[in-house]
Amino acid sequence: MAARAGLTTERLTRAGADLADEVGFDQVTASELARRFDVKVASLYSHVKNTHDLKTRIALLALEELADRAADAVAGRAGKDALTAFANVYRDFAREHPGRAAATRMPLDPETAAASAGVRHAQMTRAILRGYDLTEPDQTHAVRLLGSVFHGYVSLELAGGFSHSAPDSQETWTRTMDALDALLRNWPSPPTR
Repeated sequence: MAARAGLTTERLTRAGADLADEVGFDQVTASELARRFDVKVASLYSHVKNTHDLKTRIALLALEELADRAADAVAGRAGKDALTAFANVYRDFAREHPGRAAATRMPLDPETAAASAGVRHAQMTRAILRGYDLTEPDQTHAVRLLGSVFHGYVSLELAGGFSHSAPDSQETWTRTMDALDALLRNWPSPPTR
């Protein structure tokens, strides 16, 4: 049956990512994916080990897709222009692919994480931050701040949190980028002990 259905690991992973965008990453299961292909769950197991393996593969695919978009967006840019392009990629990706965006936050084991495109995300963030002359440990603090702001803002926006009052969300997003740029240019000195 699997051969007739044309199942491959890649095809199942992409279909799983599409399913995540449709129903939410938390709702993705091997059995739901098997229903989509009109095959028995056992037919999937020669391509994916189980639901966790499927979700891990979706996470890796989503990280790769997002890294490719981010790399294209920041190429040739620096400073606030690079920061804004990078942030917009994350926001647009989450709007277009909410399930994939959720998958990018799936905890991965250290070996899988180290081999994933998550490393490229960190490298791009650090490259952007070099334009702000941040050194360690402040660079790591800034990476975490940016990730928190991007994820938090987009999560609240997608949940409708900003749709009930003026100004509109785009205006706030633009001002948030202005504020992040100003903060990064004027990063506070560490406290003296």
